[in-house]
Amino acid sequence: MSFSQRREQLIAVGRQLFAERGFDATSIEEIASRAKVSKPVVYEHFGGKEGLYAVVVDREVTSLLTRVTSALTAGHPRELLEQAALALLDYIEEETNGFRVLVRESPVMSSSGNFSSVLNDVAHQVEHILGAEFKARGYDPKLAELYSQALVGMVALTGRWWLEVRKPRKETVAAHLVNLCWNGLAQLEAKPVLLTRKGNK
Repeated sequence: MSFSQRREQLIAVGRQLFAERGFDATSIEEIASRAKVSKPVVYEHFGGKEGLYAVVVDREVTSLLTRVTSALTAGHPRELLEQAALALLDYIEEETNGFRVLVRESPVMSSSGNFSSVLNDVAHQVEHILGAEFKARGYDPKLAELYSQALVGMVALTGRWWLEVRKPRKETVAAHLVNLCWNGLAQLEAKPVLLTRKGNK
């Protein structure tokens, strides 16, 4: 293997182990053993377990934020909300190990790049959308930050739950999340559907 191929192999092995066991329970010995290399090879590439973890988390953060950002294409705020919810649920479904790495407890030395910081980044994007909508409707745009944190947190926590149960269907989960966000408890629709995914039940 070339240097870059070995590095990618170690990142893949680390991602898998951190998803399965978490940072603290994963050892350099285990990473090296699963990759069929000696411990010094891991140290050579990453300087230690912390370095490998940082690379894995950084890639997952970038992947998730790219998905959410590129999903926000609609003009209507409700459709933007649908797109954001589906982007997160798509990531959970398609990159399960990456999501598990992000939601597990990160080491103390990692002040950024954990799930909380990712959610803050996503919430800031949602805040801009809400701020413009609040202003247009005569609401206080300063409250957009509060609402964006609430919305993103609700979708993220629901996503953690859905990761384990995997039902109902992803589109149904997104439709109900948007229903709660958009209509509020006082005006919940009995059978919400996604405007961006006609025909889903």
